[in-house]
Amino acid sequence: MNSETRDYLNHWIKKAEEDIAVIQKLTEFEIIASSAVCFHCQQAVEKFLKAFLIANNKEIARTHNIEFLLAECSDIDKDFEKIDPLNLTDFGVDIRYPGDFCYPSEQEVIIYSNLALQIKNLVKSKIKL
Repeated sequence: MNSETRDYLNHWIKKAEEDIAVIQKLTEFEIIASSAVCFHCQQAVEKFLKAFLIANNKEIARTHNIEFLLAECSDIDKDFEKIDPLNLTDFGVDIRYPGDFCYPSEQEVIIYSNLALQIKNLVKSKIKL
């Protein structure tokens, strides 16, 4: 991997880590702003999956669709096939506007937070920086 690609990849990882930090802060003592937590879960997962694709010299699509990105990652590494994204894509763009709001339960927030951490750990174990 050349230095330009490595720098680009590191930017994706850094931005994804910021989303993880927000998730951790918003769930530190109690779960507050559940829809915001799930939004950042979706954002972190999207960025980590795109980082994996970049690390594997794959062109990344301009999409927020986690299922699509997981399928792209699965073409490279079958470990990604085991991941169930549930409805994580919905928290990206679709429910950010009035009339489409969703307020996830505490249990859903925990599930999506764990999913984001699972994908973070998987991606970081698969890429060499």
